[in-house]
Order: sequence, then C-alpha cells, then structure tokens
Amino acid sequence: MTVLNHDLRIADGAILLVDKPKGWTSFDVVNRIRHLFRVKKVGHAGTLDPMATGLLVVCTGKKTKDISAFVGMEKEYEAEMTLGGRTASFDAETPVLETRSTAGITDERVREVLAHFTGRQLQVAPMWSAVKVGGTRLYKLARKGEEVERTPREIEVKSMRPTAIEMPRVRFTVVCSKGTYIRGLASDMGEALGCGAYLTALVRTRIGEFLLADAVTVDDLAAFKDMQGTSPA
Repeated sequence: MTVLNHDLRIADGAILLVDKPKGWTSFDVVNRIRHLFRVKKVGHAGTLDPMATGLLVVCTGKKTKDISAFVGMEKEYEAEMTLGGRTASFDAETPVLETRSTAGITDERVREVLAHFTGRQLQVAPMWSAVKVGGTRLYKLARKGEEVERTPREIEVKSMRPTAIEMPRVRFTVVCSKGTYIRGLASDMGEALGCGAYLTALVRTRIGEFLLADAVTVDDLAAFKDMQGTSPA
C-alpha cells in the first residue's frame, strides 16, 4: 500500500502505486515523478498503453533494483471489447478498418470463446506495441505502414470471465501472466467469433498483491510534494 506521509523519502527509494490516467504513457508518469521529486532513478514495472488506466508500480532510487521482481508478477484487468470491427492496433487508438455483422452471435457463444482463450498459449505482439525488433520499436514501423515477422511468446491466461454482455460490447475480467496483450486477446477472440473485435477500455486492477484500490493519483503526488514545502518542478 502506498502511504504518503512526511517520512516517505521518495528520492532515496520508494515503491509507489500509481493510478495511471487515460491518455498518459507509462513513461509520462515516470517522467512526472522524476521531475516532481528531482530524482534520477525512476522506473515502472509493466507498461500500460495510453488508452488504458489503472495500477502502475513505480520504483524510485534504490528500490529500482526490485523492478524485475514486480514485472514478473501476475496481473489482473477489467476490460471491454467491441464486437463487429477491426483496427490495426487492436484497440480504439486507431481507426476502424472494417465492420462486420454480429448477427447470430449469442451470449453463450461469447462465453465459450472467452473460456477457449484461457490457459497457456502463444501470442504474437501487436505491430502497434513497444516491443523491439532489430532495435526498432514496432509501433514506429507500424506508423510507416510496415509489418515485420514477430516471434510468438508463451503467455498464460489464468482466468477470463464475462461481467456484462450488451452486444456489441462485452466487458470481462482477465487474470494473466506478464507480457500478455489484452488487446491481442480481444482481436483473436473477435476472429474466433467471426465478426472481429477491438479493445475499447482497459483498467489494470492488480499486480501480484498490489491493488489499484491502494494507488494514488499523479495529483496526489503533486499535493504530497507541496506538503513537503517545495514547489513541483
């Protein structure tokens, strides 16, 4: 749990649970903390896409040595996908490329597909991702209209449960291993349903034993800095 009090020495080393706002990159959060507390060593454990919100574990100072342990922890998400369309990025960050009919797709069929995509499986990283191939971020190639071969990686979806099916939108929870692209799952499930799908909302609610409920906002951190008697950078 993140506790903001005068005894917390962020510059020396701290583990911060931050609720990443929509539209921010994970690096935006790291950069804000770096400048806010004038600390050089800041890192996060697990990237969230700009569209996504929720839990980001941020380490500062000497605590950055613990990042690798946090990266490997189990993750939990609340997600929403829209059926009947397909995008290049597998989410709502890029335009819909095509639309398809969802006629005949029952709630039961949706549940069956979600169940089918649980367990260990191979997943290919989306072209619109920060994964490096040949030293270049894939999203930089995607912006140029280029697509390159990517090596599939093993992931594990420990559970996937629908929480609301209101066609064409499906809300669901996912518990999964590190490195899992939820928007990749959404796209694959859309293809399995035969209508296409893309992610329209994503909230990370847990990393290991760390909970979003215990996280603070970027504004909370700025207010904490003011309480320490020094204006933010």
